[in-house]
Amino acid sequence: MGLLHEFRQFTVRGNALEIGIGMVLGAAFSGFIDSLVTDLLLPPIGLFFSKMNIDNLFISLNGQTFPSLSAAKEAGAATINYGLFFTASVRFIIVLFAVFLVVRQLNRWKKPHQHPLDSMTKKECPYCCMPIPSQAILCPNCSSELTTDHEDRWRRKAPKWKMK
Repeated sequence: MGLLHEFRQFTVRGNALEIGIGMVLGAAFSGFIDSLVTDLLLPPIGLFFSKMNIDNLFISLNGQTFPSLSAAKEAGAATINYGLFFTASVRFIIVLFAVFLVVRQLNRWKKPHQHPLDSMTKKECPYCCMPIPSQAILCPNCSSELTTDHEDRWRRKAPKWKMK
């Protein structure tokens, strides 16, 4: 399974542990990620796009032209700050990817027998084909007696209402 495929699955499913870890990491790395994005990643991108400051990209809604976002804010102009939104989006994706890497590693360290729901695994009843707990010796759906011994499969008893 590829890294990008796992990342996509991580972003789609919702797990309380993963969300909690994400919140803690997001709070802890906020300053670090902010500096990484604004001081290291966005300046080369701004240089690539004609020496502009990405944070300073905005659209003035009143039709006036301002030299910078701070000048527009001082004038009290309503603005759409798409540069700040882009910066926040890059920060979010970096935090999300860092959380994904941590949770991915935690899931690799977790041993399969340590999962609390392992005792609740399901199997299929051979008579009614309904899912039942794997430890069941009596099907709750059709009342068939089930044995756990694979060699005694022929000794299973069908419910009395099925027999004629």
